[in-house]
Amino acid sequence: MLDFIKVILLGIIEGVTEWLPVSSTGHMILLEEVLKLGVSEEFWNMFLVVIQLGAILAVVVLYFPRLWPFHRPDASENGAFRLLDRDKTTMWGKILVSCIPAIIIGLPLDDFLEEHFYNYPTVAAMLIIYGILFIVVENRNAGKLAKVRSIGEITWKMALIIGGFQVLALIPGTSRSGATILGGLLIGMSRKVASEYTFFLAVPVMFGASLLKLVKFGFHFSGTEAALLAVGMLTAFIVSIVVIRFLMQYIRKHDFKVFGYYRIILGVIVLGVFFAKMMMAG
Repeated sequence: MLDFIKVILLGIIEGVTEWLPVSSTGHMILLEEVLKLGVSEEFWNMFLVVIQLGAILAVVVLYFPRLWPFHRPDASENGAFRLLDRDKTTMWGKILVSCIPAIIIGLPLDDFLEEHFYNYPTVAAMLIIYGILFIVVENRNAGKLAKVRSIGEITWKMALIIGGFQVLALIPGTSRSGATILGGLLIGMSRKVASEYTFFLAVPVMFGASLLKLVKFGFHFSGTEAALLAVGMLTAFIVSIVVIRFLMQYIRKHDFKVFGYYRIILGVIVLGVFFAKMMMAG
């Protein structure tokens, strides 16, 4: 029962941090210090990735009319029946282009990055660096009108650039949403467009990452492990619905600087935990 309570807390944190640009990895590292599950290390590593499927399903539910590219059987376009919606199909094409850098660079380096960069100093450094970047970029953009104010205005080149920023998120502590939103702001997207494109891009990326982790784990679940994963995903789904709606309302009148300051504070805390563990070990 204690493990299920811990999983609910982990699901809440995942649902919040997957969409806010504050790094879910940074929070999970801190939580792992006080919320260790009674599971194997292999299951824990898989759980941290696959729990994100619950968060991704929230995007699918909230934005389904904008994501589903197929017409209804009685639908028509300019008097002629078309199976696919042209604008939505083009958007999905750009999303797939944004996935290319992660596929080319991320897949071959997955094990290397997990072995060498999943540590306190790296996470803390990325939290602080990107926190500072958010503040700098928002100050630079203050008072300027965004060049890209709708998803349809995103060019193929911009899609590839966003994919490049997504690769940066392979380093833990960066935050996938943080990297892609920051990239979008740098190339002239509005906060709304950068955030929504990040949400949409997460769908194929996280489905793919979760499938790889499940295959690597081997689908060998005990009944308890399957229940823990299901509870975590459901919790992340419910919380994500609330958080995505909150974020889209928040950025109508506010910028991302508050998340920059939060990242810096969290980075300092992660460093503090690291040094405390070093002193205790010594």
